[in-house]
Amino acid sequence: MTERIVRVLDSFGDDRTVQTSTDIARRTGLPSSTAHRIVGDLVAAGLLERDEQGRVRLGMRLWELALRGSRALRLRQAALPHMERVQAQIREHTQLAVLEHEEALFLERLSHPEAGANITRIAGRLPLNASSSGLVLLAHADPEIRERILHGHLEAVSPETVTDAETLRALLASIRRRGHVIAPGSIEAVSTGVAVPVRDHGQVIAALSVVLPRAAATTPAVNALTSAAGAIEQDLRSAP
Repeated sequence: MTERIVRVLDSFGDDRTVQTSTDIARRTGLPSSTAHRIVGDLVAAGLLERDEQGRVRLGMRLWELALRGSRALRLRQAALPHMERVQAQIREHTQLAVLEHEEALFLERLSHPEAGANITRIAGRLPLNASSSGLVLLAHADPEIRERILHGHLEAVSPETVTDAETLRALLASIRRRGHVIAPGSIEAVSTGVAVPVRDHGQVIAALSVVLPRAAATTPAVNALTSAAGAIEQDLRSAP
């Protein structure tokens, strides 16, 4: 039953925020009667909400429960003031991502009105090889996870996404050595991603990144991100 509930909730996405029970049954492969019953139970529990036309969307109670005692909330609260300073200084998209189920999951994104192209969204995911944040997370991931990704299908999001395993392996080693990554064109041809690791008691728990126009200088972003990551780590150490 739990697996079916997860399938129902997972059928919602950035481009599919409202659905009918019939839509959910079709997308999850569940029998129509089962999907209708689960949807009804989730609406009754407040995990889904129904609109005037009978369609459903993710409910506020689901958001409330997800944040209670969440490590992601603690990280986001510690990171946000420092992200704001980076964003004010660099004036481009500033993002915070974590490793979740072998993908980069974006917890926060700050944007400037004049910032360039960026496809990431809060609560959005990208393959680990396809963004500067993902590359940092993969470089510092458990070796077993890293090898599984390197030996699996490396998805191309753009023509410049690194999809060759040995090239990616060398890049990950470079990231660990240099402490940051500069990834031009890995998602958008017009953009360059710059990312650094964020640590909690020495362990990498997140990646902090900015998305720059392709022609922009990257050194100011590397310096701003490195300073912010250190400040976040200090705040996490002192947090209760």
